[in-house]
Amino acid sequence: MPRRETANAATQLNGNKLYHARARAALPILVRQAKAGEPIYYERLANELGMTNPRNLNYPLGSIGRSIKALSKEWKQDVPMIQSLVINQQQGLPGDGIGGFIKNSKANYHKLTKQQRRELFKAIQFEVYAYRDWDKVLSALGLKPVEDNFEPLVCAAQSFGGGGESEDHFRLKMYVKKNPDLLSIRSPGKADTEVSLASGDCLDVSFSGKRTWTAVEVKSAISSEADLVRGLFQVVKYQAVMSAEISARGFQKDIDVFLVIEGNFSERFYSLANTLGVRVVRVQKNGDEYVVIRS
Repeated sequence: MPRRETANAATQLNGNKLYHARARAALPILVRQAKAGEPIYYERLANELGMTNPRNLNYPLGSIGRSIKALSKEWKQDVPMIQSLVINQQQGLPGDGIGGFIKNSKANYHKLTKQQRRELFKAIQFEVYAYRDWDKVLSALGLKPVEDNFEPLVCAAQSFGGGGESEDHFRLKMYVKKNPDLLSIRSPGKADTEVSLASGDCLDVSFSGKRTWTAVEVKSAISSEADLVRGLFQVVKYQAVMSAEISARGFQKDIDVFLVIEGNFSERFYSLANTLGVRVVRVQKNGDEYVVIRS
């Protein structure tokens, strides 16, 4: 069945099929993202749900959409399309199946250009972030909020004291600089390391093109979990500072920041990264090269 028909095929999340169970597990995660004001990639959501194939999220998300639509009718008020927060990494857009949930757009949605879709979902996602009754929605559907306790991670990061640059960090940093394709960076432009920001911070790796500026924070295999968490917050800071610098200089560039880590990380770290909207790329050394690990 074509994905665009998922809206009609999936039923509300109180059913007993596998996709219903996944929908019930996914909605509290999406509420967490809504409260944080951040979307989540299909692959990241699938990982949090223990799913190996993100493509199988179409029915769970369709089920969430049907449940939200029914709740809107019952409450006689619009509950925003929270499933719109799940986007793909390549285009930054939800899947085609969401078109069936957009008012007055079932026939026209698939005729929109990618740019028109992006503008449409900016407005829809803004409504999701601004909505204040998500806990009420969960309660009405018999669900509970995600109980993520990030306090230990944040406290550990606060007390972490960094040292000098290790050989492992230098090696990974230089490899990323020479291989932007590792992160699927298109038109990387000028590649540099240790690029200073106006805030006094330094970017491990910077790719500066005519229309894009991409930064990479690198954490090698010897980094502790506290250092990895510190990296998450560094990425959040760099994103804000880089955007401010571009605005102050009167430029127009798309800003992107990655956290590249070598080695394993905990489920709590993974959930925190999703909550903060940080793009984490996990790599592994393979001889003289590094390869991306699909978690």
